[in-house]
Amino acid sequence: MGRTGKLFAYEWAGVEPDIMAVAKGLGGGFPIGACLATEEAAEGMTPGSHGSTFGGNPLAMAAANAVLDVVLKPDFLPHVQQTALLLRQRLAELTDKYPAIIAEIRGEGLMLGLRCKIPSGDVSSAFFAEKLLTVGAGENVVRLLPPLIVGEAEITEACAKIDAACGKLNATLGV
Repeated sequence: MGRTGKLFAYEWAGVEPDIMAVAKGLGGGFPIGACLATEEAAEGMTPGSHGSTFGGNPLAMAAANAVLDVVLKPDFLPHVQQTALLLRQRLAELTDKYPAIIAEIRGEGLMLGLRCKIPSGDVSSAFFAEKLLTVGAGENVVRLLPPLIVGEAEITEACAKIDAACGKLNATLGV
């Protein structure tokens, strides 16, 4: 929800899904799940045929409403797109600077991955040593998922930590 700079990621592709499950982003950290469907696809979901752990919970619905109040503000998603572009530009500079470590930047908006030429666990550990929390996505991708309200100062700080970590990794590789 909003992580790619659009409310839903499918909007970048110019297609509309018949059924879409949404969860984590809708609750803003509060456990929630929802299933969105076209009228035609929803015909098969009669009462009682589709269960939901969090369905209809008043607190979950209030949390989702609060999240949507923020994400649907006119300036929110453009801010996500602007900061995502800044982050991608800074990461591109680091990709050019550390070609022995970073092969490419993947993803859209503030849902990015660094495809690495060395194991993602080694890169994540180096980032962690610089006090930057990341998680691997497979053997060679490190996920970067900053909050949607990230600003330029935080992006600058994170990229400085990535720079420091990659510099140290380069030294251990003898580059």
